[in-house]
Amino acid sequence: MTGTERFFVFTGGPGTGKLTLIAALAAEGFAAMPEAGRSLIRARQAIGASPRGDDPAFFAELMLAFDMRNHDEAQRLAGPVLFDRGMPDLVGYLRLMNTSVPDHFINAARRLRYNAVVFVAPHWPQIYRNDGERDQSPAEAAATSEAVEPAYREFGYEIVRLPLATVTERVAFVREVIAAAAPES
Repeated sequence: MTGTERFFVFTGGPGTGKLTLIAALAAEGFAAMPEAGRSLIRARQAIGASPRGDDPAFFAELMLAFDMRNHDEAQRLAGPVLFDRGMPDLVGYLRLMNTSVPDHFINAARRLRYNAVVFVAPHWPQIYRNDGERDQSPAEAAATSEAVEPAYREFGYEIVRLPLATVTERVAFVREVIAAAAPES
């Protein structure tokens, strides 16, 4: 399999188990691209800057550049590549922040594509925890979950909800869906 049909996005609100699931799949040999937001927050904190700054549009621009770089680098990897969020997440994020969505974000979401199947980790209050990079309240986490899914649908993606299950069960579920969505991988 070649091209962006090998690229599988995992999205949803913070604290839904995406990172844990992607790490488990990466341990089994899948290539994985890091989440822009978490990576940028960590980098900003390392230099004493506020995690996201005061301007959601500026933070979104930083995430867009990071995601574009991830998309480009993934072209050079073999087999299925897992993305912790994708371009449509940025559209959902800006809308959630009541910020206008610039045309170049729409263009990026239209042009830099992933497999039609997008894994959505639903809000899962029982596992939600704050950490050094995740400071949203449970209500903000739920709102994020609700904001990103419509953005993916808008760009023509098929939503596949991850089960609220153990990591092992989720890994088996994802493997099955990827095998069906990209059988020659």
